[in-house]
Amino acid sequence: MQTQLTDEFKHSVIAQQANDILRSCVHCGFCTATCPTYLQLGDELDSPRGRIYLIKQLLEGQVPSAKTQGHLDRCLGCRSCETTCPSGVNYHRLLDVGRQLVEVRVTRPLSTRLLRFVLRRFLLNRFLFNSSLQLARTLSPLLPRALTRSIEKQSVASAHRLQPSRQAHTRKVILLDGCVQPGLQPDINLKTRQLLSHLGVEVIDCLSTTCCGALAHHLMAETESLQQARNNIDRWLNLIDKGAEAIIVTTSGCSSHIKDYPALFSEDKHYAEKAGIVHQHCKDISEFIQLKDMPLFKKHEVIQSIAWHPPCSLQHGQQLHGKVKSMLTSLGYQLVEVKDQHLCCGSAGTYSILQADLSAQLLKNKIKYLEHKNADVIATANIGCQSHLLKQSNRPVLHWVQLLDYK
Repeated sequence: MQTQLTDEFKHSVIAQQANDILRSCVHCGFCTATCPTYLQLGDELDSPRGRIYLIKQLLEGQVPSAKTQGHLDRCLGCRSCETTCPSGVNYHRLLDVGRQLVEVRVTRPLSTRLLRFVLRRFLLNRFLFNSSLQLARTLSPLLPRALTRSIEKQSVASAHRLQPSRQAHTRKVILLDGCVQPGLQPDINLKTRQLLSHLGVEVIDCLSTTCCGALAHHLMAETESLQQARNNIDRWLNLIDKGAEAIIVTTSGCSSHIKDYPALFSEDKHYAEKAGIVHQHCKDISEFIQLKDMPLFKKHEVIQSIAWHPPCSLQHGQQLHGKVKSMLTSLGYQLVEVKDQHLCCGSAGTYSILQADLSAQLLKNKIKYLEHKNADVIATANIGCQSHLLKQSNRPVLHWVQLLDYK
């Protein structure tokens, strides 16, 4: 794609990055076939190709409008288009640049700005979030069923008591607890610690870890997001220097964002190299626990069949395909066929709040396919997807690590 940058953008680093990405797009349209918003709305401007064209227009001098911002906001960031694209267009980075440039040129309504601010403060304040969560669970008979279902704790009966492992091991790792996961589904982190201990790996507590930065990044609070990332990089590198071999993440949305640190800090002379080291050590739990470890584990006898929902951040963001399915199958679980597994469930972080109607329709489609074969449970790998699916699911929704028991 040929572009003609205006003088305003000719010396802008991020505009040059966007220009390089634009030039790799051949406008073939393959991306439209796997874009959830285009398939749902049928509007070319709500497809990757359409949004690319809007960003091109911006860099060539066209003044963006609230309508432009709306089309960019409706992108889920699922990155399904990147998996499909034969030209390797780095769409998510282009979208980041486009959103940043539009954000400073189009003023959002006060109500929208306030909502985005409240979401950042509420979801990242563990005390406030967990207190509100406990209150909601107490008042659950009075609240909408969709809300109470999304905050129900999901667990599996096991012969082993679920409690923090205190056993010391030579191998050590950092485990990212997540912002909302400890409150919503505490069993996930507890189970992960037990499984790692069973593999002879000790978790180093890193209580000072803040949000990975994904939430603020997607809510266009870039300065806040980068500072959160810098804080984490400094803390994690200190523990890596002391012997931690990996940063383990059980929320695929977080691991996907952390692996993007090198791109986010590419122009930061103080953090570019550090971000690269963190990227090398960051492992989604499905990369650390592997198929070769399965002989040490067993399936839960009460569960026979599973409908697997691979989060977009796992299959598209990190390009981790088939690992979880292979491990669960090796344990004896039956994984049922699910149509359109490549499409997003509509969670996408705060998307389900900011784009509620579209998110709800995507969820309805996803639940229909996940429940079509009447599997015993639905399994996924991201707390956002899990909570979102629980809103409409008629069966338990678990993180896949909860399906591993040990011998």
